[in-house]
Amino acid sequence: MHWLILHSLKAVASVMTSDRHCFECYGYDIIIDENFKPWLIEVNASPSLSATTTNDRILKFHLINDTLNVVAPGGQLPDPRAPPQTLTPGMLGGYDLLYNEELAIQNGVCEREWTRRGKSRYGHGHEPVRPSHVQWK
Repeated sequence: MHWLILHSLKAVASVMTSDRHCFECYGYDIIIDENFKPWLIEVNASPSLSATTTNDRILKFHLINDTLNVVAPGGQLPDPRAPPQTLTPGMLGGYDLLYNEELAIQNGVCEREWTRRGKSRYGHGHEPVRPSHVQWK
């Protein structure tokens, strides 16, 4: 599922607004087949945050809380004149860092490297083939 999310975002990166003064939350609808293969159904740019059940309310509370903790770490609004802050794992709340773009650019990793190493970018059992010199989380 991580690779579905990562590659869907990379596919539309050129038309997404890249402004460090704003953020968006996307809702992914993914179905998993009988072989445990994930299939992307759709991506919602404005997912509903209304809750219909207790579990739904708890899930969405944590989503909003973790999102705001990433946007404003420690409850402090960042200074827009300050350089971008590097996020530590503790600042990510319940989120996982799927791809460190700055580190990938630093190390010269590009999309060609994914397919150059084998038959496909997916190894056996659909595990991604990852360059060893990039830090993945």
